[in-house]
Parts: sequence; C-alpha cells; structure tokens
Amino acid sequence: MRGYRQLLMAGVLSWVATGAHAGDVEQRQFRAADNQTWLQARIHRPPGEAPAAGWPTVLVLHGGGWRGGEPAQMDPVGEQLAAAGLMSVSVGYRLAPEAQWPAQREDARAALAWLRDPTNTLGADPARIGAWGYSAGAHLAALVGATAEVRAVVAGGLPADLTRYPRSPLIRDLMGTRLTTDSQGWHAASPVFQVTPQSAPMYLYHAAWDWVVGADNARQMQAALARAGVSVSLRMVPFRGHIAAFYWDGGAEAEGIAFLKRQLSPPPPA
Repeated sequence: MRGYRQLLMAGVLSWVATGAHAGDVEQRQFRAADNQTWLQARIHRPPGEAPAAGWPTVLVLHGGGWRGGEPAQMDPVGEQLAAAGLMSVSVGYRLAPEAQWPAQREDARAALAWLRDPTNTLGADPARIGAWGYSAGAHLAALVGATAEVRAVVAGGLPADLTRYPRSPLIRDLMGTRLTTDSQGWHAASPVFQVTPQSAPMYLYHAAWDWVVGADNARQMQAALARAGVSVSLRMVPFRGHIAAFYWDGGAEAEGIAFLKRQLSPPPPA
C-alpha cells in the first residue's frame, strides 16, 4: 500500500489540460534562482485593458510530488482566475531529485521577483500578488504565504508538515537528507512551522479521504494560523481522495477564487 501511495504522489496531477480554452495563453520563460536554468510560465490575463497599477495576480504552482508536473496542468485554474478578473501566472520550478531543497522555494521566490519587475511587461500589480497551489504546489504556495511574500494563499491537498513522513522517498528526494540527521532542515521546509502573525491569510481545501497527504495536515495548518491570529478558512471536500479532489473539488476552487478577489482587491481611497 505504501508503494501505491508513493506512486500516486509522484504521478499526481501529471495530467496536462487539453481542449478549448477560455482565452489565449501567453508562454514566457524566466530564470530560476540559480540564474542558469530557464523555467516555463503560462499566463492567463483577464479580458480588457489592465488597470493603471496592473492586474491583481496569482502565482500558480503545480503539483507532482516535487519531481514531476508542469505549468500547463494548472490551465483550468488559470482560466477561472482570468475569468474572475485575476491574472494567473503558472510557473515551473526545478524538480527533485536533481534539484534539492531549497531550490524549489527559491524558484518560487524568483518567480515572484520576476512578477514584480516593472521591466518584464507582464502587467502584474506588484502590491497585489497571491499564490495558489495543489499538493507539492500547495506546499510552495503556503511557504511563501507563511513568510508573507504574497498577500493571500489558496492551498489544496497541502503537505504542511514534512516531518510527519520520515520514510517518504519523495520527501527524501526533495530534501536530500533524512529527518533523523536533518531535523532542522525538515522543519524549515514545513509551512506549518513558518507561521507568524505576519503570515498571509489562507484558504485551505483538502480531500476528506486523502490517504496520500493526510487531511490532518490541513487541520494542523489551520490551527497554526489561527493561533497566530491569521485569517484562515478550511474546506474539507467530502467523498474525495487526493487526486479526485483536484479534478472534482466540490466548489472549493470557486470559494478560493472569491477569497483571492477579496484579499487582492484595491485598497480603499485615502
């Protein structure tokens, strides 16, 4: 059973969205944090002209057990965000085991710096950036949210506490270490241990029948945020497992989009 779960985790979200799209997708590249590797980005923009300050923007991070997946698999989310008036920028990051922690987090940070760079002509409002991820992507989104590098986070199927899985070959590939010899590193890579009162508000959703990334991860993250006084909502998706909740989210994605629209709305006039 353990091997089956690992296979699911490694292959989760490897599906690439196909078929008709609500709008055009612009493909770009940006430099990874190593300043050598080029990473892919897929951009869905809302219809019409961008506001003077730029679009409220969501950095979207794919899943795949940190060693698979690609930005295109998040196209359905990107289309929904764009239709709701939010620019979606779905990005890649260097994959394990060739690239080990903290490469993935640093690449997410490199993507944020790229979004905020006024010379890149993307059209993002640097003051209104959120993050969205599922599974391994949720892990990265929650990390940049916990450290207040974005204004809001939607995280689905979140592996919040890596230390819960000391025997996971996926996490060992990511970390390049074992928990017994690198407890500090594993804790630093776990979003739940990075929460502070300054962390970004979060909307969490998780499959109630998730036996790949246990639902206790979401409850643990919710509790940590609540203790810190950070706004947090948790939606448990009934009768779903880890993969099924990505395809059939039970309305969680719509709630997540509404949450981001509220969090990334323009500040009131002075």
